[in-house]
Amino acid sequence: MKILMVNKFLYPNGGSETYIFKLGEQLQKTGHEVQYFGMEHEGRIVGNHAEAYTSDMDFHAGGFKKLFYPFRIIYSVEAKKKMGLVLEDFQPDVVHLNNINFQLTPSVIYAVRAYERKYGRQVRIVYTAHDYQWVCPNHMMRIPANGEICFACRGGDYKQCSKNRCIHNSRMKSLLGTIEAEYYARRKTYGMVDVILCPSGFMKKQLDTDPLLADKTVMMHNFIEKDAGGQSESVKKDYVVYFGRFSEEKGTRTLLEACLALPEIRFVFAGTGPLEEEVGKVPNVENRGFVTGAALRKLISEARFSVYPSEWYENCPFSVMESQMYGTPVLVSDLGGAPELVQPGVTGDMFRGGDAQELTEHIRELWEHPEVCEAYRENCKKINFDTIEEYCDKIVRKVYT
Repeated sequence: MKILMVNKFLYPNGGSETYIFKLGEQLQKTGHEVQYFGMEHEGRIVGNHAEAYTSDMDFHAGGFKKLFYPFRIIYSVEAKKKMGLVLEDFQPDVVHLNNINFQLTPSVIYAVRAYERKYGRQVRIVYTAHDYQWVCPNHMMRIPANGEICFACRGGDYKQCSKNRCIHNSRMKSLLGTIEAEYYARRKTYGMVDVILCPSGFMKKQLDTDPLLADKTVMMHNFIEKDAGGQSESVKKDYVVYFGRFSEEKGTRTLLEACLALPEIRFVFAGTGPLEEEVGKVPNVENRGFVTGAALRKLISEARFSVYPSEWYENCPFSVMESQMYGTPVLVSDLGGAPELVQPGVTGDMFRGGDAQELTEHIRELWEHPEVCEAYRENCKKINFDTIEEYCDKIVRKVYT
C-alpha cells in the first residue's frame, strides 16, 4: 500500500510530528511505501520523490512576503498545485492528513479529489485530529485574553472567534480565523474526508457536534513506545517532576503557586517556554531546561510522581502515557482527553484544572503517603497502551482499507 503522510511541518516540532514520523517508520517496516508532503524547511527530515513542498511560512518573521499570508492561510493555491504534483508522481492509495490548517490549508483535500477525477482512481483520505481546529478556529477551545475554556464556536457560530479575539488575542488574526472556518463550513470541505481518527473520547465528542463529521469519527488512543530500558524499575528519589512547555495553557502558573505553598517539597521542571523566568524565581523548583532521550527517561522514572496541570482541553498527551510507562504515577487536571489516561486512585490522581488550592492539597497528600504512590506505580506497569506495532496494524486493517 502507498501512503502519503501530509503535515505542515516535516521536521521535529511537536506531538503531531512525533506521530507522523513514528507511524510512517512503522508502516515502512511492515512493507508499505510512505512519502510525505508539507512545507519546505531547513530542518526537514522526510520528503517525497517529486521534491515538491510549499514555501516556508514563518508567522513570527517580518518582511514583504508576510503581507500575503492572510490570503494564503485561508486557501493555498501553491499547496494544491504542489500536492497535485506529488499525487501524480506517487499515486498513493491513502492520503493521511494531520495538521494542515493555515500553512497548507484544506486546499490539499481538493487536490486529492481533483486527482481522483482526472485519473479515475479512488484515494482514501484519513485525518488524525491533533487539535480542535475543525470545530474551533483557534484550535484550542480557549480564549487567550482571559484563559477561559470555551465552546462558543461549536455548532458553527464562528464569529465568536472574532468577538473574543481568540487567535493570539489579535483582532485581525481572529477575523481571518472566522473567515477560514466559515468558508470551509459553507463548502462542506471537511465532509470530503473518509475517516477522522480521534485520539481521545473527548475529541470525538467535540467533532461529533458537527453533523458533517459525526459519522466519520473513530476513537483510537495514541500509541506509546514500550520501556525497553527497564526505566519502570528505577529507584525512586525525593522529587516531583513536571516536563513540558512552560506556559499559561499548560497550567504552569497554577503549578508554581502550588510549589510556593509547599516549600518542603522539591520540584524538578524540564522544558522551556514563555514562563521560564517565573519558573526560575521559585526556590524549591529546579529547572533542568530542555531535556530529551535517556536523560528525560531517567528524570521521569526516578520521580515519586509527575504533575500534568494543563488548563486547556488536551487531546491524548504523550507525556501522561510516558510517565505511566516509566512507572511514575500522574496527577492530572480533569480537562480534555488527559483524564481518560489516568484511573484516579489506581494509576494516579486528578484535580480540578486551574484550581491551585486543590492541586496543592493533592500534591501534599501524595507526597506524605509514599506507599500510595508505590501502589500506583505497580498499577502503572499493568497498563496496556497500544504499541506502535499494534497501532499501525489497527490503522491498516480498520482505517486505511
